[in-house]
Amino acid sequence: MTPEKKQLLTDSFNRSETLKFYKAELLEVDTGFISMKIPKMELMTRKAGMFNGAMIASLVDVSSGYAAVSHYEEDCYVVTVELKVNYLRPAIGDALISKSYVIKGGAKISVIRTEIYTVNENGESESHVATSLVTMMKIK
Repeated sequence: MTPEKKQLLTDSFNRSETLKFYKAELLEVDTGFISMKIPKMELMTRKAGMFNGAMIASLVDVSSGYAAVSHYEEDCYVVTVELKVNYLRPAIGDALISKSYVIKGGAKISVIRTEIYTVNENGESESHVATSLVTMMKIK
């Protein structure tokens, strides 16, 4: 990945009002791969303290989109065609981490696998809580 492309993705991430609201942090950026972290906030949890499934699906969607964009050399815009999330266990932890990998990047359609983990405050304990398959379409 060129430094210019990496900067373009980082700038886009930093401009996103949704990601600011979630206090999201970009952990890693590479061609076909994105990782981000979102700290736990009360509005993201169920009464029992676990992350809400909607929060996980939202993270899957945005992380997969950035992974798809990272695959293309030029600046582009992608939209979600299909999103499937398998919730593996209750998402109990202090933060969510996404790891999104482009499995197949085509001229218009990309397929991304996104794994979601919870981590505790010090980052020592990581638990795999969801796995997903997402199809993105390049529209610009």
